[in-house]
Amino acid sequence: MKKLFLILVFIPVFTFAESLYSPTWGFKIDLPEGYEYMEGDGRNQFSFLGPKDAIFDLIVYNGVYKSMRELVNDINNRLKNIGDIDFFIYNNKQAAIIELDFGDRSGWGFCVELNGSTPDSLPPMLLALAYGPANLDLNLYHLSALDSLIPSDEDQFYPGPIMEYSYPRGAQKRVFLPSGGANVIMYENDAEAAQALIEREYNILTCYASSGNWQNAWIRYYRMIYRDSIDRITNAASIIVRSWGGPPSSGIEERRAFAQRALDYVQNFNYERDLSGSDFLNLVTAVTEGRGDCDSRVMLWAIILAHADIRCAMMVSNQHSHAMGLADLPGTGARFEAYGVNWLVAETTAKINIGLIAQDMSNPVHWLGIIFE
Repeated sequence: MKKLFLILVFIPVFTFAESLYSPTWGFKIDLPEGYEYMEGDGRNQFSFLGPKDAIFDLIVYNGVYKSMRELVNDINNRLKNIGDIDFFIYNNKQAAIIELDFGDRSGWGFCVELNGSTPDSLPPMLLALAYGPANLDLNLYHLSALDSLIPSDEDQFYPGPIMEYSYPRGAQKRVFLPSGGANVIMYENDAEAAQALIEREYNILTCYASSGNWQNAWIRYYRMIYRDSIDRITNAASIIVRSWGGPPSSGIEERRAFAQRALDYVQNFNYERDLSGSDFLNLVTAVTEGRGDCDSRVMLWAIILAHADIRCAMMVSNQHSHAMGLADLPGTGARFEAYGVNWLVAETTAKINIGLIAQDMSNPVHWLGIIFE
């Protein structure tokens, strides 16, 4: 068994490409690495150039169109686009998916109503177009870019529009948690959707394996999974927290005891890996079947803590092919400093207490901190 020890260690604060936020309209976008701002007015128009000449345009139309259908038809006419259009509801908002096929360009578009309309005004609408040379297969970039769009605050931790359109969530079903002893509500297609998102984002991640910004790409990979997963397992996480007596009080010992209980919970999962792909089991399957590797256990642990109002993060290591949890909690134990917080470390694959770390994994230069906020 590896020697365990308590030590105060620090990990450098890594800068990363944060989500771009529009204070005017309240939407956010978390583009893949390599996209650079080209032009726009900083308010209603934004254009980005990505890898392999991929282009991503954002345009807000406020009080211009009476309906989304009118907007989409006008855009198609102006572009001479011959691709298909489909309308759907995205998280209670009118939305549309547009297949782009015009000239020597192809890609995808997404249109959604924004907040801010009044009974006497036309609704503001956000149009996102992801396209590039038709002779190149850029769908990975296009779909990932569109899926990272967060139209409003209520979509912050809701599956992205591409996944929501491609994988309708289906009917609700009750599932008994093997490791939690509780019945929870899940949607019948969520596990498949969550795994598809993971594999798509892993394929994106591999494009940056030898680039200088692979760390930023890795951070975004986990941010995308967290954003897609949290609503899919929110009922399970809430019921788990309630079954343990609800969120802990503000007392230091109570909060640390809760974090330890959540750690015990995921440490008892069956350990498994799948090296043929992403090697990341989606959180729907992890929580309903009580299995998974370090990544899925850490993220599930972090989501449970988030439901208990305990700030959390994760740290990953390419050197060790491993991930560990981080909690903003006081007390003794191994700590890693990242993003201005001195986090308490949590190992999810060995049955040890929070704050312990294997000695051969304690070098901070081998770890990268990831925050989900």
